[in-house]
Amino acid sequence: MKLRIKGNSLRLRVSPSDLERLISAGRVEEIIRFTQEPDATLTYALEQTPSRQEISVRYRPQEITVVLSTESARNWADGEQVGIYGSLAVGSDQLALAVEKDFACLDGNDASNEDTFANPKTVPIC
Repeated sequence: MKLRIKGNSLRLRVSPSDLERLISAGRVEEIIRFTQEPDATLTYALEQTPSRQEISVRYRPQEITVVLSTESARNWADGEQVGIYGSLAVGSDQLALAVEKDFACLDGNDASNEDTFANPKTVPIC
């Protein structure tokens, strides 16, 4: 799973194996270690939970979790939908959220395209 933060937006890119774990276990997470101190980490996670809200975020010190409704997560996993998108009011601003399937790069090599979804823009070679 890849995390991108830019301005007031948060995007997760999810591989096929991440999506499989999300559906089977309910949570996928990664931990970034910044220094050797035990608390110098950031955990970012994706969870599914029974909820009416399609997408939300939960913040705790050292952890950011994007939460998808179980229904949305399963429909996304089973379908052709690229991602789940939303925004949340945060004070007088908005936090844009995106959770997307991680597609193979068209100009990437086999190593960089490992565990990615087939890119829909790929032209089949005859």
